Amino acid sequence: MTEPTARKKIIFIPGKNPKPDPEIHRALLWRALLTGVARVDAETVQALSASGDLVLIAWNFLYYQETKLTETDAPYIETLLRKDGPDAHDIEEALSCQNRRARLLYMLGDLFPVLIPFIPDPAVKSTIAETLCYFENRDGIGSRIRELLKAPLRRMFADGERVLIIGHSMGSIIAYDALWELWHEENNHGRVDLLITLGSPLGMRFVQKRLLGFREKNARRFPGNIRRWKNIAAQGDLTALDPTLRDDFRTMIRLGLTDTIEDVHEGVFGYFRDQDGLNVHRSYGYLVQPAVGATIADWWNGRQAPAQIIRPRGDEDEPLPVYRT
Repeated sequence: MTEPTARKKIIFIPGKNPKPDPEIHRALLWRALLTGVARVDAETVQALSASGDLVLIAWNFLYYQETKLTETDAPYIETLLRKDGPDAHDIEEALSCQNRRARLLYMLGDLFPVLIPFIPDPAVKSTIAETLCYFENRDGIGSRIRELLKAPLRRMFADGERVLIIGHSMGSIIAYDALWELWHEENNHGRVDLLITLGSPLGMRFVQKRLLGFREKNARRFPGNIRRWKNIAAQGDLTALDPTLRDDFRTMIRLGLTDTIEDVHEGVFGYFRDQDGLNVHRSYGYLVQPAVGATIADWWNGRQAPAQIIRPRGDEDEPLPVYRT
């Protein structure tokens, strides 16, 4: 028997860039999430609609001091929600030679930061500048953003609620850092039932070197409050430059800090289109994915893959290959 629905909370942490008014944004995300679940489990979506809710961590206005007009995306979101899945053109574009060349260029920039100034895409350079503001905690902005997540998590943990966190793009970084602080700096040992990362840059060396705990040793390097972690990356998503995270964070499993880390990448095709064309990275496009909908439905119903039980081997330090210079 599953726990009462009142004890389940879903938290969504958006990626970078200005967003619509929080209430409007939350409603749009919730519609996309329900659409994704409905496509795989009609019974569960009814329960979610009746009893579920989405807690939005609206950090974007604090960071950018501006709000995005809802009208900018509204017609494209409606088109997305009416579409059953990617068409041949979406798939072809996601797998195009141009996209593969761009991925290679970004991978080189990630491995050799000296090459970043020569990357021709201004959006990539802008992203690096914006994330540095967070990573360097300029004017305490990183700490204030993480507190927006930690405050409700403290209450949920204290109330014994089952928590699902969905972190999209930079939101996955915020989730990881906030959970590390709760576990190691506050000694709050409440645990997130499931972390879903969507289009996450956590596989990038540039990001990993700046995560909280990176310079720590052994179990202090990682958060210990994630029961299960599922990472989903769409094909052609350049933000998820390395679409597999299990190989980077597998030491968390060995140390008994998490039960499972699972990557889903092959066959995931985003199909959100706006005035600029296909954008496989948008959060709405991720939330309607069957892989995401099925994961949320399984969590809601208490279904999960058998946990990988690994006996902790103490605090031996095992540096991850991605960290080596």
